[in-house]
Amino acid sequence: MKGRILTATLALAFAAALGGGAAVAQGDAEAGEKVFKKCKICHSFDPGKKKIGPHLKGVVGRKAGSVEGYKYSPAFREIDLIWDEANLDKFLTKPKEFVKKTKMAFRGLRKETQRADLIAYLKAQGM
Repeated sequence: MKGRILTATLALAFAAALGGGAAVAQGDAEAGEKVFKKCKICHSFDPGKKKIGPHLKGVVGRKAGSVEGYKYSPAFREIDLIWDEANLDKFLTKPKEFVKKTKMAFRGLRKETQRADLIAYLKAQGM
């Protein structure tokens, strides 16, 4: 199965991550909705809707590889991480480098602003 993830476009301010980690840009959820159009082919926010990739409702703060009923790759079944802003940013940059052997075919988002905007949109859809 293939999955695609996208990210958004307008991050200006940076929030410093604790512990000396990388800063994650603050995004614009409205701009992120436009970037998400690239993701819609494989993902939705409806937990009951079957698509190529798992639903993304509540993805921010969720354990990776934990959507009931979705058949994840072994790499995602074994990974132990929570989808926080920093992990999503790294994953959306180059998915196949962040999670080796992921089934997701999407190459990633090069622009930091797109990733930040998409993450802001994903957060807004989490409720």
